[in-house]
Amino acid sequence: MSMVQESVEVDVPLHTAYNQWTQFEDFPRFMEGVEEVTQIDERHNHWKTKVAGVRREFDTEIVDQLPDEKIAWRTIDDEVSQMGVVTFERLDDRHTRVRLAMEFEPGGLAERAGDLMGMVDRQVKGDLRRFKSFIEERGVEGGGWRGRITPGQS
Repeated sequence: MSMVQESVEVDVPLHTAYNQWTQFEDFPRFMEGVEEVTQIDERHNHWKTKVAGVRREFDTEIVDQLPDEKIAWRTIDDEVSQMGVVTFERLDDRHTRVRLAMEFEPGGLAERAGDLMGMVDRQVKGDLRRFKSFIEERGVEGGGWRGRITPGQS
């Protein structure tokens, strides 16, 4: 498994950053390589991606979600293996640090080579920068889901 960790400070209040991140269907607007995310229910999402010319579809499950603090997920698909957590830290009334940590298993020769060359790190860093621009330009979230999901909950 490979690991990537990145963070960004956004110039919006904590609840705004968190609420926007819960709008998974907006991810293609700031995540490179994400073509579509369909929210199936409060715990599950279906992803369509195209990275380095390779198209993939997979499902994820949110395993832990605590409003204004964190969202943790894992894939529930044999083709793609990843898990991660995004955390939100209040810096002051108008600033938030967003941290993303993700473990993944590169599949195939191209993905392993890209991982070795740091492409995933650069992509995640770019995605967080684009999230910063996206939410700061809007100034408000486009919705939000503030439910609590705990590990082991069905």
